[in-house]
Amino acid sequence: MGIAWVFPGQGSQKIGMAAAVLDLPGARERFSAASELIGRDLLAICAGEAPEDSPGPTDLNDTRNTQPALFVIESLLVDGLRDQGRSPSLVAGHSLGELVALYAAGVFDAATGLHLIRTRSERMAAAGGGAMTAVLGFDRNELEALVQAHEGVVIANDNSEGQVVLSGTPEAVAAVSGELRCKRAMPLAVSGAFHSPFMAEAAAAFAADLEGVAFADAAMPVLSNTDPTPATSGAVLKDRLRRQMTTGVRWRETMERFAADGIGTAVEIGPGNVLSGLIKRSCAGITTAQIGSAADLG
Repeated sequence: MGIAWVFPGQGSQKIGMAAAVLDLPGARERFSAASELIGRDLLAICAGEAPEDSPGPTDLNDTRNTQPALFVIESLLVDGLRDQGRSPSLVAGHSLGELVALYAAGVFDAATGLHLIRTRSERMAAAGGGAMTAVLGFDRNELEALVQAHEGVVIANDNSEGQVVLSGTPEAVAAVSGELRCKRAMPLAVSGAFHSPFMAEAAAAFAADLEGVAFADAAMPVLSNTDPTPATSGAVLKDRLRRQMTTGVRWRETMERFAADGIGTAVEIGPGNVLSGLIKRSCAGITTAQIGSAADLG
């Protein structure tokens, strides 16, 4: 049975998470490179210690900080696994985690990944005016009918049979989540309607950023958010990433691929256990594990 490495996205961050990887080779150097790139002390932001007079946002939950911080931490853990001679059968990442998956598959190096994650986070943060709400425990037919009936809302993250995230205008998202019979609806603290057509301007700008970036063929199959079928072609993977901002995260289908591709173990690499929890509840027979610190590497 094969092993999948999976990488979480925004929502998995927490104050103090960087301390768990600082003993890894090159950790402080990569944090320094990321800090220089974004113009803020990323390590201090992760520790909740950034000075108030720091240029730019210092809140770890600000998209412009969250995405670079998670990329640095997750990529360092990938390096630690590589140093131990470990490699997966396939990789997949949730939203920004897809960029870490591409890094893990050798599509681009860490410096390129940092540049991409900086521009991606800035483009997304600038696209304000929308809303997102997580919905749990619902009838999918009812949900899809309501989304069809309301203009301005889409399913942004199809995380599992019982968990999705709606994205769109505040009015449309509130209308659907209010009319839907569900166990729970939780508005998310985000600045825009991520993974929806409302990100078209940001997506076009990011697509232009991608034009001059070389994508090598992947060393192992990658399941992309916009198309969770295995692919290794650098050109295909770049095209899928180019479309990611305006399309939904098809994580439910990603998990369904694991069984089809003979995956027996899914290892979540990064802070928290969000993806592990989804896999445990959705994929019978697949063992999960988490690697979120240098200590987890042994």
